[in-house]
Amino acid sequence: MSTSLSTSGAPYGRPPIADAGPQALCAREPRVPAERLVAEMVPPPRFDSVRFDTYNPDPAQPSQAEAVTVLSGFAAGLGGAHATGAGKRRWFARDRKKTAPTAPRGVYLDGGYGVGKTHLLASLWHATPAEPALKAFGTFVELTNLVGALGFQQTVQTLGGHRLLCIDEFELDDPGDTVLVSSLLSRLVEQGVALAATSNTLPGKLGEGRFAAADFLREIQGLSAHFRPLRIDGQDYRHRGLPEAPAPFSDEQVTKAAYATEGASLDDFPGLLEHLARVHPSRYGALTDGISAVCLTDVGPVPDQSTALRLVVLADRLYDREVPVLASGVPFDRLFSDEMLNGGYRKKYFRAISRLTALARDAKPLVSQ
Repeated sequence: MSTSLSTSGAPYGRPPIADAGPQALCAREPRVPAERLVAEMVPPPRFDSVRFDTYNPDPAQPSQAEAVTVLSGFAAGLGGAHATGAGKRRWFARDRKKTAPTAPRGVYLDGGYGVGKTHLLASLWHATPAEPALKAFGTFVELTNLVGALGFQQTVQTLGGHRLLCIDEFELDDPGDTVLVSSLLSRLVEQGVALAATSNTLPGKLGEGRFAAADFLREIQGLSAHFRPLRIDGQDYRHRGLPEAPAPFSDEQVTKAAYATEGASLDDFPGLLEHLARVHPSRYGALTDGISAVCLTDVGPVPDQSTALRLVVLADRLYDREVPVLASGVPFDRLFSDEMLNGGYRKKYFRAISRLTALARDAKPLVSQ
């Protein structure tokens, strides 16, 4: 699933410390079984160790401490038997018949960018007294990709025995996806699955066009009775807007760093974009298995929206896995056109820029000075 580049064929030569060439993401075509797709729906590595007691509420924002109290109680209430009396979950059970619970079985974390919603959502997942196989955590995009990979009915059957489904960065910018996920959540609620969700907010735009609880509850309509909105006030804990992307390196620097870094990949950016079109987005996580750093040459503006949205998913998976990205070409804040940044998917694109910028900063030590 990966290839090594020969010494003679390596552009710009390679450092003597490397025994083999870097891998190429373009040479990988992962095949991911349904079991793995669902098993990997856990908080990303950067949220492995977060807990409610590691969240630091702002004393000036009482809603933050209140959210911790409410979510802790919500997690405790998910212990014991499944809400509908179901036993241990089976992957593809077809004979399960359940009735919808009458009490609210969901929470919606309503707040601006950088107030710790994902920290709290991951803490809820960790605090819920159930084995990992009975609770799932993923972004809105990952959930829609799961439905695309498994099909609607298979996704309902696979997630139907869970105690809890956490959805981070719930998005309303695609009406089709919103209807799809709303229908899925309705079926899961009928099977007794508890739900928790956060919103997606544009960096640096706190309070401006914020995805608010009213929008969420209106769009999911019939599900609104199953959610308790939790408002989380506060300023961005990072105290910054969208960061400026660092200057890219040269092709030679990126290539040498790829050969000198164990487990690194090396691809030209246009070729990688073409390869992403041949790999289902649900497999982008598997595409990066075992990769310690992603090295890209000839980075340039993304040509169209379909390609841009695939790149957003890859950026999310790299960010989740804390994989540094070293690149030549244009800075990451010039990946998307003004039309894209002002369009319906602007939140996704700004998130991708922010995350790729952070990963580019992490990659700086890979280049020997």
